Amino acid sequence: MCLAGPHLTFAQLGQSLDGFIATRTGDSDFVTGEEDRLHLHRLRALADAVVVGAGTAVADDPRLTVRACPGDNPVRVVLDPKGRVPLGRQVFTDGSAPTLWVVGAGGERGKAVPDGVDVLVLPDGDDFAPGRLVQALARRGLGRVLIEGGGVTVSRFLQEGALHRLYVTVAPVLLGDGIPGLRFPGQPVMRDALRPPVRRAALGEDTLFELELRTP
Repeated sequence: MCLAGPHLTFAQLGQSLDGFIATRTGDSDFVTGEEDRLHLHRLRALADAVVVGAGTAVADDPRLTVRACPGDNPVRVVLDPKGRVPLGRQVFTDGSAPTLWVVGAGGERGKAVPDGVDVLVLPDGDDFAPGRLVQALARRGLGRVLIEGGGVTVSRFLQEGALHRLYVTVAPVLLGDGIPGLRFPGQPVMRDALRPPVRRAALGEDTLFELELRTP
């Protein structure tokens, strides 16, 4: 990844053996183990920006900073077309790293944005398409982008071919039901399914799958 150049879009998900990133109540603390969390922080340290959707920002209140390894904090990007993420969330208030709040037309209207938070208004809903979002971030000098969550946001980037690399860590735990990880329209026959080159690594009890989707 260090040699991949200044423009790279990669994503990460940690999930159960049966494909869920959280329980039915939204609890995800923690699906995968400590080694995977260290790996995630290393990914953040290699990114210019780390992106989450509004659902993840609301449900998990993540900090999105680099704490478990050496490295600089990336710019925290919150995709929030309807402006529904409360401005009391840590990414807006803790001052640990710059935050870019990406909203649709009128999403920020009448709200007092905390210091250190920049607002990017995308009046056209099509501007939230993954390819256009990556271009908008690149124009701000944010070329190496980590899509961290949640499952809906990562799935959108995967479905639209906007990812160079995808990391999926699978924990040996069965949830039965819950919030799914990757979901996108599949192929009708198995031979047409997506089968990218893959590397595997053990992270404690978990297994990391590194999928090479396209060349940077």
